[in-house]
Amino acid sequence: MYERSSVAELAESLRAELNRYSIGGKLPSSRVLVERYRVSPVTVSRALAQLAAEGLVVTRPGAGVFRAAPRTAAPAPGDTSWQEVALSAEGAGEIVPRSVDATGVLGCLAVPPSGVIELNSGYLHRSLQPERAMAAALARAGRRPGAWGRPPLEGLPELRDWFAREIGGAVVAADVLVTAGGQSALATALRALAPPGAPILVESPTYPGLLAIARASGCRPVPVPVDAEGVRPELLAAAFEATGARVFVCQPLFQNPTGAVLAPGRRAEVLRIARAAGAFVVEDDYARSLAHEGAGPLPATLAAEDTD
Repeated sequence: MYERSSVAELAESLRAELNRYSIGGKLPSSRVLVERYRVSPVTVSRALAQLAAEGLVVTRPGAGVFRAAPRTAAPAPGDTSWQEVALSAEGAGEIVPRSVDATGVLGCLAVPPSGVIELNSGYLHRSLQPERAMAAALARAGRRPGAWGRPPLEGLPELRDWFAREIGGAVVAADVLVTAGGQSALATALRALAPPGAPILVESPTYPGLLAIARASGCRPVPVPVDAEGVRPELLAAAFEATGARVFVCQPLFQNPTGAVLAPGRRAEVLRIARAAGAFVVEDDYARSLAHEGAGPLPATLAAEDTD
């Protein structure tokens, strides 16, 4: 008999016999269960672990296994809104709908036809990837002392220091939090800065994934038009005044999808307007390392120019 089947059958048998024991009553020892059901000690251990996970028994090392008291209330549900957006679940009766039209994102993730090299995402075509160099770097990284240990929650110190230098200005490693990726960083920032139901200002048009994150966080995206020189400052100021928003999310460098770069004369103005509104600027600097050769010097990050 397969081990998995044995575990399931033993767990079902023990579940059916629990009523024979009072609350807090001790169950037979593992040795007795091995002999009674003619199974291995591992099977007994896994079956009892299954009952413990269901809240039916309590295991006390050195004392034995005891029948648990019934649960009086279900635990509070976790925040699964990000899953609802990812699965396009419909939220009935919600002021801010959590479901979004994901066709734009799915289009970017679709496999291109043979012979086509896509230029609409940050993923390099395989022919452009230095696979041998990356494989060698990965092998070297895996041999480093501590490579397989659990990293600090805020990220590796060396990586945080590197990001701080890349951002520039007065940013130091202590200001950096390493996340699992760009989407995770945006979601963390919005959940930290904007309560559910709050308006947040976004460029229009903007990255579809940002709208998904905003709605998953319960926020209400308010569009601010952009032109060939980036977001229009006068409309940004009007949007702050009209909505009372305290967050503005922007892509000053190679804005998605227009490709606009925030004009030099607008950069300080955007920071001044946000400061006057008592608002945060979330700078999505996603494309700094994707500029073409010969593009010339790139402007610094907004964070580097922000004295606050």
